[in-house]
Amino acid sequence: MKTLDPVIFSGTTVRLEPFREEHRAGVQQAANDTRLWERTVVRAYGEYFDNWWNDTLFGMKQGTRMPYAVISQGDGSVIGSTSYLNIALQEQRLEIGSTFYAYDRWGSKVNPECKLLLMTHAFETLGIRRVEYCVDAINVRSRVAVTKLGAVQEGILRCHRNTWSGRRRDTVMFSVVDTEWPGVKRGLQERVKL
Repeated sequence: MKTLDPVIFSGTTVRLEPFREEHRAGVQQAANDTRLWERTVVRAYGEYFDNWWNDTLFGMKQGTRMPYAVISQGDGSVIGSTSYLNIALQEQRLEIGSTFYAYDRWGSKVNPECKLLLMTHAFETLGIRRVEYCVDAINVRSRVAVTKLGAVQEGILRCHRNTWSGRRRDTVMFSVVDTEWPGVKRGLQERVKL
């Protein structure tokens, strides 16, 4: 089975590095804000961080996930995390998700640049034909952000997943396919320049 090699991606605002133990404290600090976890399947703050970190590393070891520490190019601090998930290279598709950034980075260039780096690698190096995004239906902010990336909403999977709070989540499915990528890439490049 073909797997992903750990690659470092560098942009002007962020650098993405595959998880290593030395990222742990920085990722934990970036995650330690309950506002980040109000509408998520899991929690990764405080006492919940170790389980999340271990599950993430297990997925990395299994080849189903490639988690990245999001590092500020300005000061070298870890400001969040994002991942390739549900990696199915033989089917030329993967998901980008499990993304969070320190609250003070919301609405900045961080998210569009992370997605530009990850999708460029997915489409142009890995030969991926479909990148998926899965968002909680009640998470309006994330739905708007994914749409702003250029992803197309495909539908809603009703009663799809359990959340840490016990609420059953409806999941909104979005995707970008390879034929859409050139236009999506131009849009992201413009957003990163601003």
